[in-house]
Amino acid sequence: MGVDLGDILPRKKTSLEELSGRVVAVDTYNALYQFLAIIRGRTGEPLMDSQGRVTSHLSGLLYRTSNLVERGIKPVYVFDGEPPELKEVEIKRRRKVKEEALVKYEAALSEGRVEEAKRYAQMTSQLKDGMVEDGKRLLTLMGIPVVQAPSEGECQAAYMATRGDVWAVASQDHDSLLFGAPRLLRNMTITGRRKLPRRDTYVEVGPEVIELDQVLGELKISREQLVDLGILVGTDFNPDGVKGVGPKTALKMLREHGTLEKVIPHLKEAEFLVEPSSIREIFLKPKVTSEYKIEWGKPDVNGVVQFLCEERDFSEERVRNALEKMTSPIEGDKGKRTLESFFEPRVLQ
Repeated sequence: MGVDLGDILPRKKTSLEELSGRVVAVDTYNALYQFLAIIRGRTGEPLMDSQGRVTSHLSGLLYRTSNLVERGIKPVYVFDGEPPELKEVEIKRRRKVKEEALVKYEAALSEGRVEEAKRYAQMTSQLKDGMVEDGKRLLTLMGIPVVQAPSEGECQAAYMATRGDVWAVASQDHDSLLFGAPRLLRNMTITGRRKLPRRDTYVEVGPEVIELDQVLGELKISREQLVDLGILVGTDFNPDGVKGVGPKTALKMLREHGTLEKVIPHLKEAEFLVEPSSIREIFLKPKVTSEYKIEWGKPDVNGVVQFLCEERDFSEERVRNALEKMTSPIEGDKGKRTLESFFEPRVLQ
């Protein structure tokens, strides 16, 4: 879910080509759920191997990552660790939503309502049965760095961005900004043609950049106030927020009164099930680690083929073509160049 800041954030469109040469920390769980939701069969079923193991997430990691690397983008995948205790309510809510969606999916499918079934199917995605470890294994074989966060992946990614080890955090959620990421890169892992829900219409989805300094400058608030704005609207740690308060109302009140504590007396309903100061601490003093390495290497082609083709029934031709894209020459603004330098071992600590 993440904090929903709607249309109040200034943003600018970009392209994968313009991101060439950039090091980007990917909020991996966010990306994996996108792959699990989008990469599905005709009736909404996930891709599976001959043993019934879901492979949609592996397909997304392989083909999307090879596409990014081919364009000179350097992804670093950051995995979640233990979630904060305050997130337990949101985790339970999400689990219930998925369970209810599964029932509706099966009912719609049995009654032949295929389009409706596909919509519900996208809501049932879960990371389970070794999917995370399989994702790490594939990325490592592809020569892509993996960072294990002690807690939330996006706060670890934001920390890496504040240190200058990565240029931006790639995620669909706005939480990275509350965690202090100087740049949030949206739509990077879902760029392309997408069908609008419940409509027979397709749109072209492209990456966009949201810069924290520009956000704070145009909204005329501090980062601390941005966190308070998130608390009013609702975060993963207080999903309901304050009833009747959306991003625009929260912004107006914070500009007028300064802090959440000074806003509360002016709210009609302000029952916080979680102490706001506890939520603030998660965003302003997140649990992160500086003990990580960012190192790229050439893909282990035989290793990837062994894993995906021999163990998970992927097409060997398609897998080899994807890996070839990661190492083939590309055309840059200054003429022909290869990605040899891209894969030369490089360590950032």
